[in-house]
Order: sequence, then C-alpha cells, then structure tokens
Amino acid sequence: MQRRILAAMLGKWGYQVVETECARKALDICVDEPPDFVISDWMMPGMNGIEFCSIFRAIPRETYGYFILLTSKSSTEEVAAGLDAGADDYLSKPISPDELRARLAAGERILGIHAELVEKNRLVSQTLSQISTLYDSLDRDLQGAKKLQQSLVKERFRDFGSSRVSLLLRPSGHVGGDLVGFFPINADRVGLFAIDVSGHGVSSALMTARLAGFLSPTSPDQNVAMTENELGLYDAVPPADLTAVLNRLVFSELDTDHYFTLAYADFDLTSGSFTLVQAGHPHPMILRASGAIEPLGHGGLPVGLIEEATYQQISGRLQPGDKLFLMSDGLTEAVDEQGEMLGETGLAALLRRNAETRGPSFLEALTWDLSEYTGADDFEDDVSAILVEYDGPKQTA
Repeated sequence: MQRRILAAMLGKWGYQVVETECARKALDICVDEPPDFVISDWMMPGMNGIEFCSIFRAIPRETYGYFILLTSKSSTEEVAAGLDAGADDYLSKPISPDELRARLAAGERILGIHAELVEKNRLVSQTLSQISTLYDSLDRDLQGAKKLQQSLVKERFRDFGSSRVSLLLRPSGHVGGDLVGFFPINADRVGLFAIDVSGHGVSSALMTARLAGFLSPTSPDQNVAMTENELGLYDAVPPADLTAVLNRLVFSELDTDHYFTLAYADFDLTSGSFTLVQAGHPHPMILRASGAIEPLGHGGLPVGLIEEATYQQISGRLQPGDKLFLMSDGLTEAVDEQGEMLGETGLAALLRRNAETRGPSFLEALTWDLSEYTGADDFEDDVSAILVEYDGPKQTA
C-alpha cells in the first residue's frame, strides 16, 4: 500500500514510475532500462536496501542513478551504513511529500550536473581524438621534413686523398636550425660552412633550406660564394665578403625575424692554409698533432641581425696531422645533470680524448661523449660540426 501511494504521488509530479516488490526484480529493470532515480525501502524480502544499493552501484551505465533509501531506522550508524553502500540520500518513514519532492529536486540538479559533465567529457574526448589524429598527421609530416632536411647534407664524408672532411648534423627535434656542408671551389680548394639559425622548429628549418640553396655544392652559378671570371672559370669570394653578401640577402630577400651565426672557411688542400670568418658562431678550433688546442676567430656579429654589419676574416695553416674543427653552440652549451655547461674548455678535453680517432668515427665518439656528459640520448639543442683532417699536401696526378 505504501508503494502504491508513493507511485501515485510520483506520477502526479510528472515522473514515470516502475514498481517492484523486491530488489531482485528491481535489479533486472535497472539493467534493462537504467532509471534516473531509485527509491528503495531498507527492509525488503530476500535482499535489503543496502545490499540492493551496493549491487546497483556495480551495474555499468553511462549516466548516473540517484539512489534514495527509505528507512524507519534513525541511528547515525545505520544511516552512515546506507550512505557508505552508495546511497545518495535517505528519508525517514513516514514520508513527508514536501520533503520527498525537495530531495528529488536536489537529485535532479545533481543529475543535470552529471549529465553536463558527461557531455563535456565526451566533447573533450572527441577533441583529444581529433588532436591525436592531427598530431599523428603532423608527426608524419615532420618525419618527412626531417628526411628532407637531412638530405640537404649531400655528403657526410669525403676523402680528398691527403685530406678528409666529415660532417655531423643532429637536430634536437624532428627538424632543426643547424646546417653544415662543403663545396668544391676548384681542384685544390674547398669551401666549408657551419650555420646555426636562431630558434628551433619548422621556421628555422625552412631558413636552413633557403641558405643551403645559396651555398649549393652542385651549382656554382647559384652559389653566392662563387664568382665567375671573364674566362668562365669559377673562384670563391673572400669569406668576409661572402658573409656580407649573405647579410644583405637576409634583409633584402628573406622576410624573417630569424638571424644566424656562421663559420665559413676557404681551405687549400695543397698547402693546408685557410681563410676563415666567424660571424657569431663558436670559435673554431685547431687540434694540433701535438695535442695542443688553438681557438680561432674574434667572435663577430651574427648574420641578419644588423644591416650595416661588417665582418673580418683570419688566416691560418694546418700542418700534417692537424685537424680543423667547426661546431655549433649545441656542443659548447650542452649542460650536465647539475646544469654545468661544457664550454670550450670541456669541448677541448673531449677533442683531445678522441684525437686518435679519425673521420666519421671521431664525430660519433664525440657525440657519445657528449651524451655521456649530459646524461641523455637526446640533446636540448641542435648539434652540428665539421671536421677537416690534413695529412699533407694534396697529391696531383
């Protein structure tokens, strides 16, 4: 009779009501048609309200079910037991219609909040799925861009007979702002360049691609470092003049906020002599056969920073057994786990440690030592370098 009175009252308030005389039948209904509200007596045949509530809470469902427990029990411990079982609210019998309606109104607010959260979670999940799809697509594009950027370095090693040139290019991410390369000037000379574009990521990588076009190793007519004389023979412009040309090109042709540092050397394979310009790049180093380390250059301004900038070049000479090393600041500014920077002194120590190693193996060993110093396989900045090994004058045929 109490159940019928309660059902009639709820129907009058606009609820669709399903009645059962025991908890087991109620559970079948809760599985087939999950209700918004369950109003359950505490004492019932076969299964009491607390047991019913515990099983009800374990039923998988997308929406929330608000559970109200009816009881004549009034002790704090018994009420707490009902709430611990998963009940949201309880009412003491006999039931007050006004109180029941107020409790249902509170439950509707909670159900509304829950439904709103479920919808927001759905939207968040949908958005995350879309972001994941976009990320995967972007990651594939960046992987392709990485391959393209690596392809800018046509050769990583060349043996000129009595001299060898080895290149290292390792971006900190998919793509980076470092670029190294070399190109033949004539049969006896080679141009070497190491570039570090400011910033990281795609925009820096695009600028390195443009700069690679300016210093093409395959098309001397498109290489701004080369000049053609009246006889149609090519020669290289002096390093300081080349840097000034690149500086003007940044301001006249490249609409960018980026600038770059540069170390460029014109190296003579027959004599071991070179002319070099340092434009904001770390000091190149000569590793003498004796083990002595000689830093080169006077610093200089980066390229593309000041339109009226001028640049100075220096000259030097390698003796048989000497090495010329040009590198980016990804080496000198690498930090260990305590935040200590490697610096030029630390780099010089690594160069001495690997002095007996040659060619690409030298650069691999240096990279391994750098990874050991930082305590990480991936570096925070791009790492690039050029190694020139001079064993003596180039032999002519």
